[in-house]
Amino acid sequence: MNINQKAVNALRILSADQIEKANSGHPGLPLGAAPIAYELWANHMNHNPKNANWENRDRFILSAGHGSALLYSLLHMFGYEGMTVDELKNFRQFGSLTPGHPEYRHTVGVESTTGPLGAGVSTAVGMAMAEAHLASEFNKEGYPVVDHYTYALTGDGCLMEGIAYEALSLAGTLKLDKLVVLYDSNNITIEGDTAGAFTEDVAGRFEAFGFQVQTVEDGNDLEAIGKAIENAKADKERPSVIICKTHIGYGSPKQDTAGVHGSPLGEDGVRALRENLSWECDEAFVVPEEIYAHYNKIAEENAKKEEAWNKMFAEYAAKFPEEKKKWDEFFGEFDVSKLDSEEFWAHENKSMATRATSGDIINKLKDMYSNLIGGSADLGPSNKTEMKGEGFFSAEDRSGRNIHFGVREMAMTAITNGIYLHGGLRPFCATFFVFSDFMKPMIRLAALMGLPVAYVLTHDSIGVGEDGPTHEPVEQLSMLRSIPNLNVFRPADYTETAVAWAQAMKSETTPTAIVLTRQGLPQLEGSSKEAFRGGYVVSEASNQNNIDLILMASGSEVELAINAQKALEGEGKSVRVVSMPCMDIFEAQDAAYKETVLPFGVRARVAIEAGAEMPWFKYVGLDGQVVGMTSFGASAPAGELFKHFGFTTENIVEVAKKVMK
Repeated sequence: MNINQKAVNALRILSADQIEKANSGHPGLPLGAAPIAYELWANHMNHNPKNANWENRDRFILSAGHGSALLYSLLHMFGYEGMTVDELKNFRQFGSLTPGHPEYRHTVGVESTTGPLGAGVSTAVGMAMAEAHLASEFNKEGYPVVDHYTYALTGDGCLMEGIAYEALSLAGTLKLDKLVVLYDSNNITIEGDTAGAFTEDVAGRFEAFGFQVQTVEDGNDLEAIGKAIENAKADKERPSVIICKTHIGYGSPKQDTAGVHGSPLGEDGVRALRENLSWECDEAFVVPEEIYAHYNKIAEENAKKEEAWNKMFAEYAAKFPEEKKKWDEFFGEFDVSKLDSEEFWAHENKSMATRATSGDIINKLKDMYSNLIGGSADLGPSNKTEMKGEGFFSAEDRSGRNIHFGVREMAMTAITNGIYLHGGLRPFCATFFVFSDFMKPMIRLAALMGLPVAYVLTHDSIGVGEDGPTHEPVEQLSMLRSIPNLNVFRPADYTETAVAWAQAMKSETTPTAIVLTRQGLPQLEGSSKEAFRGGYVVSEASNQNNIDLILMASGSEVELAINAQKALEGEGKSVRVVSMPCMDIFEAQDAAYKETVLPFGVRARVAIEAGAEMPWFKYVGLDGQVVGMTSFGASAPAGELFKHFGFTTENIVEVAKKVMK
């Protein structure tokens, strides 16, 4: 048995040992796909274990994240920081670097959190787009400082999920030639043979996408896998898929059965695996020194590739100092001081839909930050997200900063996450707020990974009007607000919208959803940068020492609250109005500040929001009321709908009087 085969088997054995010790995990993919991973990492992928964040490294995404034991075995054998034998022994245990599915920012060498099938390969499309755009920004003749590949290892499950086909369709359209998909095709899923649910011509579909398609009939044939990878890299016009025919659970007694997908092999099964692979060590987690030495040699050679790149980049920096300065702006510390400029905050005192306000701000930001990039799910004119004069990213023009995502909300969100994960760019994406339902799983992953991505969500309520209940978001605010580590802004005017964007740009580890109106809103006299605190007093009561009522609202309903305040103050009541553009940030304030805004002693409270009532009950308490939506909307002009559902000054006043009794 040659050293390469031993190196492959080391990955198999370590993966099986991790899963066996944890009595939990998925041995099927690691045992079957180990040759694919080894051949790629050992002979084709540029990566330096001593510097996992090298800017020009190739990216690898384990889209089939349940096979995480394979990735951890790779990281261990190549010597990535922290991935010790003890970490392998703590697979799936609390606090370990080896969680059940790979997690970004948690384990060195993990490029993206993967778990939901299809998410990883979709994220990889974003990484490939980022590479192509940055190459157009920085590369000079003789100095390809941005020149690397994105690889994604997928399984049958990834390719059944619709998100993968959304993203890969776009990859083909954009001719992302540095994207290589490695398909671990073993015809087995949890429920058994894929013949029961997945019989399509995968190769034919990829051909229709515009991919180069290759098939490796024997997934254990390292030479054939290697040749296919080189063929993929040689194609400068198309992304590639390599269909590798593998045996799930290779070498185990459960090979080629559904039973090996997600269950440990058992003590007898692991013993049989060692025998079938002619593995010489009976003790778990023990790998012969000659195999470690082999991996170390490969790692040292890869370190030399970075050294060569560093030398080239030093010459590049000396020859092109302005490009080096721009590089530092893209990849270095983000300059938030630009957001303090008067120009950023300046605006006319006229009625504007907050989607239009956002569009104005985006076009300020694109001049301030040349690494801002983004687009919409075929709704740019409605979302007001186009950056004027910047062109559109395409197969013909990689320099465009606007992106046509097409009608692909979920893939758009994953791709946007991938653009950020690549590094160097600050991305955003946009659609109608109601379609955040399609985006939610990928927004959740961004929050889990701590990605400061901005999601622009327009047409935010029954104000959508004639399009009717299918397009009128009711429960979506509650949904997004329930996601940990996500700031959900629903601004009421220009200043609050500028705060939302500034907060999004300043953020380092939290994504931001900016929820915007279709209809015009006035510029509020009392709105201010206090919105950075999430909630603040936008219109004070006539008698601050004796407040009869607090009205709370967000977005378009803040104006309504102020109108109700005026009516009630005219009747001798002392009424405070609180604007709550971001509950998430308000909750992060200290108790003293929250008491100044919502004094505990004032129990008469009414919240107004054209969405589900649920998020407001924590603020109105047992004695307060919420004027919100308890049903879906309807098809009619927006003004009629607001009146029908009780979003009028008269109704707010009536509710308030009942609360104050």
